[in-house]
Amino acid sequence: MQNLIIRQLGTCDYQTTWDKMKVFVDQRDANTPDEVWLLEHPPVFTQGLAGKPEHVLNLGDIPLICTDRGGQVTYHGPGQLVAYTLFDLQRLNMGSRQLVQTLESCVIDVLASYGVSAESKCEAPGVYIEGAKICSIGLRVRKGCSYHGIAFNIDMDLTPFSRINPCGFKDLQMTQLRDFVTATVQEVGEKFGQTLAARHAAAISVK
Repeated sequence: MQNLIIRQLGTCDYQTTWDKMKVFVDQRDANTPDEVWLLEHPPVFTQGLAGKPEHVLNLGDIPLICTDRGGQVTYHGPGQLVAYTLFDLQRLNMGSRQLVQTLESCVIDVLASYGVSAESKCEAPGVYIEGAKICSIGLRVRKGCSYHGIAFNIDMDLTPFSRINPCGFKDLQMTQLRDFVTATVQEVGEKFGQTLAARHAAAISVK
């Protein structure tokens, strides 16, 4: 059985981490265990492959990096849990849409453990609380393997989201776990990692 390796990486530069993900995908083989990287980024806007310039309103002093994940523009910063899912989807017999649904379900389950009710939307991937977005998802699949992942707002300054149309939606409200309960990024990361590991093990067991 393939084990899922969960790495708590602390605060990491976005460009450096993105480069490491690409190297990981290029160098992995059929026996390479899947990994989840849990981390935070210094302030940065990232623009996905479908990104449109009109959704970037005012960068200010925060850099913008055009990346190879799906989706539009979003913001990363301290107090946000980023989870990168480096999965061999062929080995898991899982499509990209199923992975998105799995990640959404894991976030919803983690929020439920804090007594917070959330939902996903078929037309707009991510997790929402009463219409406000608490978690964004953007993936890339190459050679049958996924990278990039989720950005889960825990305890952060949400102001930079006002400088963009988050995920390409004008006037989309963003929220965070701090608005409901007190929790740390590390604590939520541990819960998310455990929840995802259980789903990953279940996917392997049905093969």
